[in-house]
Amino acid sequence: MPQNTPPFSQTDPTPIAGRWIAMSALLVANFMNLVDVTIVNVAIPSIQQAFGANDSQIEWVIAIYMLTFALLLLPSGRMGDVFGKRQMFVAGVTVFTLGSALCGMAGSINLLIFARMFQALGGAMMTPQILAMVPILFLPKERGAVFALFGLTAGMASVAGPPLAGVLIHADVWALGWRPIFLVNVPVGVIAILAALRYGPKTTTNRGGAIDGVGILLATTTLLLLLFPLIEGRQLGWPLWCYALLLAAAPMGLAFLKWENRRAAQGLAQLLPVRLLGNMDYLLGTGLAALLFAGIPGFFLIWAVTLQSGNGLSALQSGLTTMPFPVGVLLASILSGRLGNRRPRLRISAGAVLLALGVAGIYVALPNGGAPMVRSAYILPLMIAGLGLGSAISPLFQTVLFNVSPQETGSASGALQAFQQVGGALGLAIMGEIFFSSLHESMKTGTSLLGAYASALSQGLIFCICVFLLLAALVWRLPKPQLQKH
Repeated sequence: MPQNTPPFSQTDPTPIAGRWIAMSALLVANFMNLVDVTIVNVAIPSIQQAFGANDSQIEWVIAIYMLTFALLLLPSGRMGDVFGKRQMFVAGVTVFTLGSALCGMAGSINLLIFARMFQALGGAMMTPQILAMVPILFLPKERGAVFALFGLTAGMASVAGPPLAGVLIHADVWALGWRPIFLVNVPVGVIAILAALRYGPKTTTNRGGAIDGVGILLATTTLLLLLFPLIEGRQLGWPLWCYALLLAAAPMGLAFLKWENRRAAQGLAQLLPVRLLGNMDYLLGTGLAALLFAGIPGFFLIWAVTLQSGNGLSALQSGLTTMPFPVGVLLASILSGRLGNRRPRLRISAGAVLLALGVAGIYVALPNGGAPMVRSAYILPLMIAGLGLGSAISPLFQTVLFNVSPQETGSASGALQAFQQVGGALGLAIMGEIFFSSLHESMKTGTSLLGAYASALSQGLIFCICVFLLLAALVWRLPKPQLQKH
């Protein structure tokens, strides 16, 4: 073990020098990753028009990121535990920055999809290390405020994303169209790399610890068997082999669990530590995280397509119309930080109800008879939905990770966010199926363009409402966390 390295968890009453500068690097990277998501959502119709892409291809621009991200988060979290969290974080930010540059220079939709996959590789490498380094840098009494800062960063990223995308596309910087939405990550990534190299914590490593290669293969295969047919099945007409892949995911997942238990019995390293499987807070929390995010990516895809392709709004107008949602997230994140660890289940449930109410408000505000959408009618519903998401995220993530041992935070946070991405990918696949199928059927019957898009959007919103109400009910099955007092 390397000498002169701090322990995995900061318990010494003397604070680590430069920890807030190091935290700024983590927050910058987190901001960069999150703002990329909201920017891409607004830019999707512009990308589709620029490349003449079909429905499946624009879904893959988003889905390939989530799929790659989910597949690689588990091994990345484990590799952070083995090789050092700072090293993996710096490598991840570097790859993400290069991937962003490749996205900005892509000459075709297929090259853009490939570049998004490369970008997701970097995101998966760095993201588990961000939360995992918090216990290393900060004393227990400081961590509640730090987690709140992550929520605040998420809110700021979501606020900045939609208008930034609209401004960059509208300005057509150097005649590059949508490309600056990716290129803007390059200077931000360089700043994060330099700050992490200078002030990042020198974490302990376990070079002799084996990587669970078979576990990685089994987990990757399970997720691929599940996600690929759900994302691509509609475009292919749901051939028999798609159903066969879905059925094969269950035994493959069982094989993964059996392999992990075998490794644990032999005292060997596991991709997903078996001890986590006995932590009810963790197990239920990861499932709830997947459910929470099942309604988010798909909503923003069909919302942006409806605003721009269906109602003729520009990217800037679309971004500004969407602004109340991220503003709500930001406001709720600030309030959530002040609440700390109090009443997490109530806050998660209330947030889910607000999400359902906000989406229901959008549903009610949709015009009938082929009339254009009135943008002002969506200010309040979007704000309410944003308040709901911002209220739920922080207590959910705190509850899941609070009782995980510091030595396993890399694997635990990687698995948590993998489940989040799986939920998002599943929701995207389901909402894409609902939206585009409804849209094409309406167009075949001679429904007006405005009416067809409004009808298709309403069908997707019903799915969102059901998901969020289910979350609001199921969260009460989450055991009350026994939070530590420091």
